[in-house]
Amino acid sequence: MIVVPKEKPVIEGLNTYYVNIGRLFEHFQGEIGPGGVFFKASTAEGIVFFDKDELLNGYFSDKNRTLAGRQAIDFLITADYEYNFQLDIYRIAQEEIYFWSNLSDAEKIYSDISTKSTDLGDMIKKMNAENLTGIIDTSIQSAGEEGLIFFSNGEIVGGSFSWTTHGEVPLKENIENLIEKTKQSGGMLNVSRIPMQPASNTSNKKNANPDPDFNVLIMLEDLFRIFETLISSRKNNSVNFSNILKKKFIENAEKYHFLDPFAAEFEYSDHKIRFTGKASDAELSKGVISAIEKIANEYGMLPELQKYLALWYNKYEKKLAEFNIDL
Repeated sequence: MIVVPKEKPVIEGLNTYYVNIGRLFEHFQGEIGPGGVFFKASTAEGIVFFDKDELLNGYFSDKNRTLAGRQAIDFLITADYEYNFQLDIYRIAQEEIYFWSNLSDAEKIYSDISTKSTDLGDMIKKMNAENLTGIIDTSIQSAGEEGLIFFSNGEIVGGSFSWTTHGEVPLKENIENLIEKTKQSGGMLNVSRIPMQPASNTSNKKNANPDPDFNVLIMLEDLFRIFETLISSRKNNSVNFSNILKKKFIENAEKYHFLDPFAAEFEYSDHKIRFTGKASDAELSKGVISAIEKIANEYGMLPELQKYLALWYNKYEKKLAEFNIDL
């Protein structure tokens, strides 16, 4: 599914007929940092989310096919003349970009519910009780206004509203305004859940250390990306992430020898992990996550990191529980 920010775009109405898509991303990554580009044509639509370093995720759909992830990104970058897309560019807050980049995986669980039968405030309480990780998408019928409320494990963690720009009005006040607007004008509610990462079957791996599970590497790469984003967003930042990571790996090398930089079994660069050592998925995950947690604690960033990791933790909750990891 494609979910588009409700705020007014930074730039709107560009056309792929005269825009170099690759250069467009490069420009806005430097100009606005995290954001999204919405591609709209008469027979197709798509969206790509990015931060200052990379294109995070994408989604494309027309009447014949649906593409997600890297496939969607590559297709949208090269499909300009085929569809003659209109482009809208949105700024997204640093702390919400990871959430946005996962919304394309969301699945509707409640569709087209009228606020005449179900009050938005009651729906929010219900989603809190159900520990929703996902969104409530609300449209105000007569006013033509819209709002999104983001949930992580039942807790409200963000939102997007058509009548304001991000950060202009406190989140709580925007949600109260949204509830009041639905009472005055009526509205329609759609609720979607972001599916969690399934746990893998490890029953056949007890006596062996095979190559690491691809999903485990993705999980750890996501963790690194979020932590790097947090570090880079700090004012007066002078922390060299690569250096402090290597230092912490050296300190922990006695327990997690496969992370010793001098052994060169584990490498992290350009947001990718290369691992050639001998360790189970659980051992590898514990070693990496322990190092990140200790660094965050030493720099007084652990509470903030835990807030940033809310969606990550919920996405990989089963895998983390399987490894007996609690961050």
